[in-house]
Amino acid sequence: MRIASYNIRKAVGLDWRRDPHRIVDVIGEMDADIVVLQEADKRLGQRPGVLPLDRLRDEHGFILARHSLTGQSHGWHGNAILYRAGRFRPPGTERIPLPAREPRGAIAAHFDVNGFAVVGAHLALTTGIRKQQLHALCAHAGNSGIPTIIAGDFNHWGRQLPVGGHEVITPGLSFHASRRVAALDRFVLCGDVTALTFGVHTSLKARRASDHLPVVLDFDIPGDRRTC
Repeated sequence: MRIASYNIRKAVGLDWRRDPHRIVDVIGEMDADIVVLQEADKRLGQRPGVLPLDRLRDEHGFILARHSLTGQSHGWHGNAILYRAGRFRPPGTERIPLPAREPRGAIAAHFDVNGFAVVGAHLALTTGIRKQQLHALCAHAGNSGIPTIIAGDFNHWGRQLPVGGHEVITPGLSFHASRRVAALDRFVLCGDVTALTFGVHTSLKARRASDHLPVVLDFDIPGDRRTC
């Protein structure tokens, strides 16, 4: 299976135009089964989502996992998860509050094919708060008892993430899209998850659609678990 993580900056590209159709094009290029998004909602009012969900469904087979509290948002605190309708049944969803001085939260989707979970997160800029958030996410994954992939924008400029004994996958430099200087977008593997291949998606359209480049991971969940 393939998972992608992408901070879409509310669909505002490097030309400062909001163009959600560019984001849809980039999502289609990656050929992923699951896509974890950050900054998928606007920040004001009812925090409406920025993507054309009908086009994602009709052209690429992606359905939005439902996390929204408002009905207009794509997710929660800007985090959203898309999944291929032909591959998965609708997942169970969960909102995960995170310690923060500003509104932050993560989301989870529990997939019953092979019994695994995906957590999407966009962590704080402050080092101390970010460490607390990582601890909370890893504890949540460890307590779930099922293989879990934490994906997102970790806002961590250093090499080592403080995630205990979990495996960190750093696909490469994903920020800034115009001049790649930092590996902010990563995956953390908790439990029985095997990383196969990974990388940064660097197409021409991806280099214009957002200030982050998306990252991709091909992974395997050994065995046949149906416990979600």
